[in-house]
Amino acid sequence: MSENSPNLYLVPTPIGNLKDITLRAIEVLKTADVILAEDTRTSGQLLKHLEISRPLQSYHIFNEHKTVEKLVERMNRGEVFALISDAGTPAISDPGFLLVREVLAAGLDVQCLPGATAFVPALVNSGLPNDRFVFEGFLPHKKGRKTRIDGLIEEVRTIIFYESPHRLLKTLGQLAEAFGAERQACVSRELTKLHEENVRGTLAELIEYYETNTLKGEIVLTVAGKNPKS
Repeated sequence: MSENSPNLYLVPTPIGNLKDITLRAIEVLKTADVILAEDTRTSGQLLKHLEISRPLQSYHIFNEHKTVEKLVERMNRGEVFALISDAGTPAISDPGFLLVREVLAAGLDVQCLPGATAFVPALVNSGLPNDRFVFEGFLPHKKGRKTRIDGLIEEVRTIIFYESPHRLLKTLGQLAEAFGAERQACVSRELTKLHEENVRGTLAELIEYYETNTLKGEIVLTVAGKNPKS
């Protein structure tokens, strides 16, 4: 491991409430040579709010394979980069893993700052067991979706998914079919924002609720694991 200062910082950004940024995150963003952003327009608004003016470069799922080699070369020359996503911690269901892997493979140093991540407050808010859990992120949209769900039927730990509003009902229905309609779950949306909502109940109750209630915003779906005694 390199004993020098990090060449790459992963900096969590607020998932909603702009006050959820750490003092250390602000310090790193102010001093990095370049800030790599998933969407420079979205990140530009945050940086403007924080009164931070540093060079911004686009880094997202569609260009990461093309840019990672050049970024590592620049780090080898001494440039320090900070990677941010649109919201939350980079590399958690967002680009970042590939860059981290290649930077470490080059013998350079990486440091991830602690900070906002959507699944943590959702898990704690859910009221479901949180001593052991598994994070599944987004399910495949089509191919492999049922296989992923079926592979979780015997999972006894609490299961966490990310989901979009227009696919939530489909996912709830598929989980109810695989796990049983009486499995407990919680839908968390708009976390840390003005209209934050955590709806708890069985999968059947959640389906009934969201058939008549409008869905907006980012969603975390937390589902109880299988009862080991059943």
